[in-house]
Amino acid sequence: MSEGDSISLDGTSGEVVLGEVPLTAAAPPPEFTTVLGWADEIRRGRLGVRTNADTGPDAANARGFGAEGIGLCRTEHMFLGDDRLPIVRRMILAADPEEEGAALEELRVAQKADFVAILEAMDGLPVTVRLLDPPLHEFLPNTEDLLVKAEKEGLEAEERLLFDAALAWREVNPMLGTRGVRLGVIKPGLYAMQVRALMEAAAERAAAGGAPIVEIMIPLTVTREELALARSWVTKAVADVVGEVSDAAKGGSAGNGPRARRRRLEVSIGTMIETPRAALRADEIAEEAEFFSFGTNDLTQMTFGFSRDDVEGRLMSAYLEKGLLPHNPFETVDAGGVGELVAVGVKRGRQTRRDLKVGVCGEHGGDPDSIAVFARAGVDYVSCSPFRVPIARLAAAQAVLAADGQV
Repeated sequence: MSEGDSISLDGTSGEVVLGEVPLTAAAPPPEFTTVLGWADEIRRGRLGVRTNADTGPDAANARGFGAEGIGLCRTEHMFLGDDRLPIVRRMILAADPEEEGAALEELRVAQKADFVAILEAMDGLPVTVRLLDPPLHEFLPNTEDLLVKAEKEGLEAEERLLFDAALAWREVNPMLGTRGVRLGVIKPGLYAMQVRALMEAAAERAAAGGAPIVEIMIPLTVTREELALARSWVTKAVADVVGEVSDAAKGGSAGNGPRARRRRLEVSIGTMIETPRAALRADEIAEEAEFFSFGTNDLTQMTFGFSRDDVEGRLMSAYLEKGLLPHNPFETVDAGGVGELVAVGVKRGRQTRRDLKVGVCGEHGGDPDSIAVFARAGVDYVSCSPFRVPIARLAAAQAVLAADGQV
């Protein structure tokens, strides 16, 4: 063999074959569908299973696996495409409100198309859309790479602007810095644009006879006042779009107006609970939220004081080998710490709002042991990647049986 030759690997047997072997899609046996059908009957009305999906094809795939909606649609992934990233950078580099507004309008058009595809794939099922979460520096070039180029060959004019912007937005600890709702406080037009795109997509789907169910999630809130402010941006953008749709329907100027007028858009506003403070003050935050979604990845980082990117590569194996931790808390939720915060958040949130809907959208949502912890905490659903949905359906049923003392 030489570099560039193709080989094929049988993931079941471990057999390695020289060359490319024709691939076929595996079809589950009939027993697979039967068992999951039993599981769905057991957990129905007790513990739902949604998916994390950011595109129409992902959403359709997850629905095929039995997902009952989207628990987390990460809108930042829509900004990272080759056709979107330059627009985001123009928004960041804008020298005045007019330039920023023009860039946001381009992003609105692009995001609307994304949302239409997702809502169509999940028609009739809830779709939770998280507004932009990461810090803006993630959309800019790496400052070290640009610095090396600057020293070797110099930077072009646009590269110099990007370099200056990256330096301006750089933070010592960006995961605890200007991200989530904090970014919205600085750039409220960004969240308003996203909500407008989402609501226009929902109106378009409704006009086409669809049944979109939209849940708008504001990330990283830690106080009631923060959420109240962000909620005001969201409700205004929602009202603006609904008003425009209503006006078009009354005037008969839009061909699909009457149908859109007959179907009322279902919209709720909630937040992600990602910090210990948010879980502990959930009673206050619930005053402004129709739903909670626990982001257990960040909640685990902040509870342990671990940087996931750092400890998993260097520290975690030593902690597991020495028995300092029973398992990797980023794979199976820490029941005594993070799980307890989830339980406290659920209880306190429902003390304020009895009908508060609660879900989990971290990667723990597809782990059977973690699902059992969340079921005991009283969540309404878990959300996981599309291919883990069948496992989650089965684990959710087992958790319900355990809660009823049947296993």
